[in-house]
Amino acid sequence: MFMLIIGVVAIVLSVCLYSCYAGIIAARNQLDEALSGIDVQLTRRADLVPNVLKIAQKFMTHEEKIFTQITKLRTEALAQPVGTAKRFDAEEKLQKAMTQFVAAVENYPQLKSNDAMVKAMETYQDVESELAASRRFYNTALRDLKNKTQIFPGTLFASFAGNISAYTYFQAKEDKKKSVDASDYLK
Repeated sequence: MFMLIIGVVAIVLSVCLYSCYAGIIAARNQLDEALSGIDVQLTRRADLVPNVLKIAQKFMTHEEKIFTQITKLRTEALAQPVGTAKRFDAEEKLQKAMTQFVAAVENYPQLKSNDAMVKAMETYQDVESELAASRRFYNTALRDLKNKTQIFPGTLFASFAGNISAYTYFQAKEDKKKSVDASDYLK
C-alpha cells in the first residue's frame, strides 16, 4: 500500500513537472511567433517605404532631405536584430520620419489626390495598425514566458526557455507618453 502511494505521488509529481516544462516551451515558442509577427509587419513596412517614396518623388522635388533620411533610417532598422531594444529604437525613428513625410505630403494637393499615393498611404496605415497589434501580442507573449519561468516550479526549467533577459518589452518613449496639446497643431 505504501509503495502504491509513493508511485501515485511520483506519477502526479512527474505529470506536474512535465506540464510545467511543456508550458515553458510553448510560451517560448509563442514569443518566437510574436517576434516573427513583428518582423513580418516591419518587412511589409520596409518594402512599402521605397514604393511610397518613388511615387512621392515625382511630385515632391524639394523634399530630397526627407527621402534621404527615411532611406537611411530604413537601412539602419533592417540591420538590427529583431526583438532587440536597438531594433525598436531604429524602427521608432523610422516611424517618426514617416510621420513627418506624411505631413509633408499634405502640402502637395496633386500628390494627395494621386490614386497610387492614396493606395500606398492606406496600405502604410494598415501596416502601422498591424504592427501595433503585433507589438501588443509580443508583449503579452513575453509576459507569459516570464511568468512561467519566474514562478515556481517553472524556475526549475527556466534554462530551457533560453536567455529571456535578452528580450525586452516594447515600450513607448517618454515623449510619446506626454499629453497632446491640440493648439500646437493649430498654428
